Amino acid sequence: MPDDKEGREKQAHNAERRQRERELLEELERSEETEPPADESALSTVEEGLSTVSFPATGTAVVEAVGDHTVETDEGAYSVADLVPETEDTFEEPAAVRLRVQRPTIAASMKRIVEAGREHTREGPTGSQRTAYEKTLRALAAIDADDDDEGVTVITDWIVERTQEKGSLPGSRAVRREAAQFCRGHGYEVSNNDWLGV
Repeated sequence: MPDDKEGREKQAHNAERRQRERELLEELERSEETEPPADESALSTVEEGLSTVSFPATGTAVVEAVGDHTVETDEGAYSVADLVPETEDTFEEPAAVRLRVQRPTIAASMKRIVEAGREHTREGPTGSQRTAYEKTLRALAAIDADDDDEGVTVITDWIVERTQEKGSLPGSRAVRREAAQFCRGHGYEVSNNDWLGV
């Protein structure tokens, strides 16, 4: 592809299309989660509150605009500020914010991880690393016997502590291995065919 305005625009358009496809795949993957999504009207209110924000928008801009909005779940209420990290990471559209906050247990954990990464390494998890972290946390949340999502809390704490100690985020495989050890140590079965089966 030539390096001219048309070529750059085509590359940008292709990148946007691939990002939308990734988000759609993530949403389809999340639809099988055990954590019930947040209240639909609360999610709609969050999206409406974002009408004044110019997208793509940073996490900081999203929190400034709708940080005080509340998302209700069966587990309790969360403010958007509890779920979205105040970083320069961008959301392409309001639906991406909605997707992030509709599963608050995972979103709150990822906020802690991203902010720890920013504080101690100057950067948060990369796209693929972030996806792998989320997939590990979702696998832990899906454990039926662990109603309190103890595994999610334990592994989030482990990632944050390790980031503080080492000055770098742990690799996604190390996180999966730690999660598998937690499961096996607490009597939860992990098959080698499972995501956590490392």
